Amino acid sequence: MTATLFPDIKPYMDDLLPVSALHSIYFEQSGNPDGEPVVFLHGGPGSGCNPGQRRFFDPAHYRIILLDQRGCGRSQPQGEIRENTTQDLVADLEKLRHHLGIERWLVFGGSWGSTLALSYALAHPQVVTGLILRGIFLSRKLELNWFLSDIELFFPEQWATLVNYLPAEEQSEPLLAFARRVFSSDSSINEAAAIHWNAFESSIMTLLPGAPGTQPANGPLELSRARVQIHYIQNQCFVADLDFLQKAKTLAHIPTVIVQGRYDMVCPPITAYQLAAAMPHAELHMIADAGHSGMEAGTVAALVAATEKFKRQSPITA
Repeated sequence: MTATLFPDIKPYMDDLLPVSALHSIYFEQSGNPDGEPVVFLHGGPGSGCNPGQRRFFDPAHYRIILLDQRGCGRSQPQGEIRENTTQDLVADLEKLRHHLGIERWLVFGGSWGSTLALSYALAHPQVVTGLILRGIFLSRKLELNWFLSDIELFFPEQWATLVNYLPAEEQSEPLLAFARRVFSSDSSINEAAAIHWNAFESSIMTLLPGAPGTQPANGPLELSRARVQIHYIQNQCFVADLDFLQKAKTLAHIPTVIVQGRYDMVCPPITAYQLAAAMPHAELHMIADAGHSGMEAGTVAALVAATEKFKRQSPITA
């Protein structure tokens, strides 16, 4: 596969949609206003969307919809965890779909976004034309335990950097220790802890290490990301009672493409393999030279190939 990202584009509209008395979510549209609708679900939880995510889709064909989930990015209130569950996010997607006058849409989700995409498809299968899922995460205890402990087996230096931020007596329970700091009301404590927490995941995203970032950290944005992510992790992402592998068998009528990095150290490949086994109609692309990031060359090629495949099969012509 040699497909590359499409050129950078700007949204033709963006807005905030009130979804509750407390929350308003940011959304944007780019590409072809009359094209095939596709909604992109970002990871995290807590990350927010970014301009590069528009580039997986041919803008001449697709009506590209990106959003920041509750508490994330440009959504308001930033970092808010009240009324913020997976079920709330699923309901928000339906509110957004109705607001935009969309009958059915293609759903693209990576990492935590794959959990949300599957949750949405299970709740509203009749409105999903297809699923493109990357870096599969099903919020199971084995996956959370991997991220919160077992990852040390492969990244001892990065794990040491994470836990050595904490006093020795708190290092055995880093999630609780970081939660105490991130949810502190003292900005001199919470922002620094959030930046350190987020840096850990960033350090294990790719197969090969990238160049260190040169942009100064955005404290409030880092804080909102960490608060939302820790809130979800502490609640097993609000899907503890949902057996995705069993439930996914009911989605056999929805065309599905699964893209997974062979050396994904954030979301271990066993989950993608098991999901594909539960969805025999799905295409599984195990990328031999990729980690977790959606922006590694092999993963980009597979994801763009997937959007192009759905484009060729679409009843909508650009």
